[in-house]
Amino acid sequence: MTAQDAPTISTPFAAIILAAGKGTRMKSARHKVLHPIAGKPMLGHLMDELARLEPAKTVVVLGAGREEVEPFAIERGASVAVQEDQLGTGHAVLQARGALADFDGAVLACFGDVPMVRAETIAQMLETLNGPDGPACVVLGFRPDDALAYGRIIADDNGRIEKMVEYKDASEEERAVNLCNSGLIAAKAADMFALLDRVGNDNAQGEYYLPDMVMVAQQDGRHSAVIEAAPWEVAGINSRAELAEVERQWQDRRRAQAMADGATLVDPATVWFSHDTRIGRDVTIEPQVRFGPGSSVADNATIHAFSHIEGASVGPDCSVGPYARLRPGAVMEKGSKVGNFVEMKKAVLGPGAKASHLTYLGDATVGAGANIGAGTITCNYDGFFKYRTEIGEGAFIGSNSALVAPVKIGAGAIVGAGSVVTKDVEADALGMTRGEQSAKPGWARKFRDAMTRKKAAK
Repeated sequence: MTAQDAPTISTPFAAIILAAGKGTRMKSARHKVLHPIAGKPMLGHLMDELARLEPAKTVVVLGAGREEVEPFAIERGASVAVQEDQLGTGHAVLQARGALADFDGAVLACFGDVPMVRAETIAQMLETLNGPDGPACVVLGFRPDDALAYGRIIADDNGRIEKMVEYKDASEEERAVNLCNSGLIAAKAADMFALLDRVGNDNAQGEYYLPDMVMVAQQDGRHSAVIEAAPWEVAGINSRAELAEVERQWQDRRRAQAMADGATLVDPATVWFSHDTRIGRDVTIEPQVRFGPGSSVADNATIHAFSHIEGASVGPDCSVGPYARLRPGAVMEKGSKVGNFVEMKKAVLGPGAKASHLTYLGDATVGAGANIGAGTITCNYDGFFKYRTEIGEGAFIGSNSALVAPVKIGAGAIVGAGSVVTKDVEADALGMTRGEQSAKPGWARKFRDAMTRKKAAK
């Protein structure tokens, strides 16, 4: 999705993201909402999707691990509120009241560990809230295959809520209902905080539940509404297993999108994308390929099996791998090729240039049509600084050569196999550093005979 195709909403809104929980089930020193999905922290997924709707304000409610999450939230334009004591989701939302004191539009309360909700779904919630029916609250529901211990929503056929109840407080009849509460809820700012002020904690957990504001509004004779989302949109993440499942679902959707957009995935289940991977048309991706953040592949390129591409740009008609690694800053221009066990980092491979086998190109520029022989390396690091290698158009680098940067190989030049090049080679010249070969006739046979006799004497 891009900003151009973002859904529109008719009135301003603010978002409150709850992320104050300790996340103990993750068994991690890292805050739960910073664990990545497709290379992006789950909180980043949610905030980026909210950003498509251009919220007037975003408030992230933090508690345990605040110092780790706060810089990430502020960098993305949010303000931070703090929940010192963990007294429930309703209490957590109330901590954002000060940050929204001068805001009177709609407010969406959502969760940092429910990161996959779509902007289109949020827009539907907000438009329902602002619609002519005028509900006090709009709740996001879903129907999972297994309702488990989710809170239940009892609603009529028009989506008007009759009752909301947490699983632990629900009757057997209520537990039989499969419309579940995702936890996401929207209300006008004045209603949100006024209703939450009246929510009590007389329940099995002794907590102030955010959904109870619906029943408080009902006591005032005001109705609330529910709209439904696909279960994957509201999947919560509390453990490593749940994180892996959300990742799997995300990858499945991204693979399907890549194929729908005109790419061939030979074995889709073995291709892993990053959150920002861009794939052109008529691209072929073979099995066991992984894309890290910041990668793009242009039309008609082929990515062969067991290749890893991160922070790199693959141009049209290029061929990568198998067993190739493109690291950040690698650029392959039209029709270029890297083959098996070739690694590139901060290097540009010009149009039609190729490095077919067992090569490292780091901090290098390779001109159009150049050929890099097997076993060639650019020696770009002296233990303190990095240096660049420049290889001109049409140059030929012989196998097993070491180009010690900084060094320039001119256009059309040839570097003899096995050379260690420490000085520039001018255009169309032959550069070669190789010890003189010598031979001693019969020496090997005499050596073997002598050693055989010596071994037999022992």
